[in-house]
Order: sequence, then structure tokens, then C-alpha cells
Amino acid sequence: MVRSFELSLILFVLYLSTAAIAMARNLEEESSGDTEFIKSSCETTSYPDQCFQSLSSYASEIKKQPRMLVETALAVSIARAKSAKTYVSEMTDYKEITKMQHEAVEECLNEMGDTVDRLSNSLKELKHLEEGDSGEDFWFCLSNVRTWTNAALTDVTLCIDGFGGKAMNGELKSLIRTRIMSVAEETSNALALINDFASKH
Repeated sequence: MVRSFELSLILFVLYLSTAAIAMARNLEEESSGDTEFIKSSCETTSYPDQCFQSLSSYASEIKKQPRMLVETALAVSIARAKSAKTYVSEMTDYKEITKMQHEAVEECLNEMGDTVDRLSNSLKELKHLEEGDSGEDFWFCLSNVRTWTNAALTDVTLCIDGFGGKAMNGELKSLIRTRIMSVAEETSNALALINDFASKH
């Protein structure tokens, strides 16, 4: 009786161990598949390495869902734009800033504010889309998403252009350009993923 119980217990423990190993393997394969989906999707963008680096940590939330991928890309762009806007606002008090530089910073700050607003509108509009839909409402919403995201990218470009010319050269320009270029890359990638998403409907 005791031996029978011990044998049953051993078999039960072996079963649990086998089940746990199988579950862990399935989760690992699923996670690998989710990550591979992001990597292959990012190949359609202008900055694939930056795209994968920004989105791969959200693989478990994205789960091979194209719309969720785009939503996440937009959310990342918004976060990056907000951070850049805050950084640029702090540069208005930069040491030894010239009048011309100050004007460029103020203009850039306005452009970054518009960037945040337009990307936020894009994300809100994207959330209105019904999964699997391809009717007129779908394309109307998607057109708005594309328009706002493209406009946001234009705003970022205008900010960068505001620091053109030798008179703007220096540490201030370099610091701001680094932050703004990051926003430009993220937004460009988001737009590419939006276009890829649209091409599959």
C-alpha cells in the first residue's frame, strides 16, 4: 500500500515536471514568435534597428497583432516627442544663448507641441478601427491616421530646419538635434508601419 502510494506520488511529480517543462517551452516559442514578428515588421521601416529596439520589449502585449504593433509604435513616438518637448523647453535658459538661437528654440518648442498633438490624434483615431474591417469608415480613419502622423513628421523636420546655418552651430544645436532626430526616426518608423498595416487590408 505504501509502495503504491510512493509510486503514485513519484509519477505525479514527474507529470507535473513534464507539464511545467512543456509549458515553459511553449511560452518560450510563443515569445520567440512574437519577437520575430516585430523584427520582420521593422524591416519595412527606414530605421529597422531603432524600430526593433523600441518595440521588442512590448512583444508580449503586441502578440503578432499588426494593429497593436502600430498602436505601440505611435505610443512610443508620443512618449519620445513629449520627452523631447520637455528637453527643448529647458533649453530656453541655455547658457549664453543668442537671440537667434532663442527664437529657434521657441519655434521648435511649438513644433514639438504640434507633434505631440498630432501623434495623439493618430493614436486615438487608430483605436476607433474595427479589427478585420475594410469598409469606408476604416479607410477614412486610416487616412486620418496617416495624415496626422505625416504632419507630425513634418513638424519635427521644421524644428530641425530651424537650426540650419553656421550661425546656429554649436553645443545647443547638437544637443537639441540629437533629441529631435530620435523623435523623427520613431515617427518615420511609425508611419512606415501604418502604411504596411494599410497594405494588408
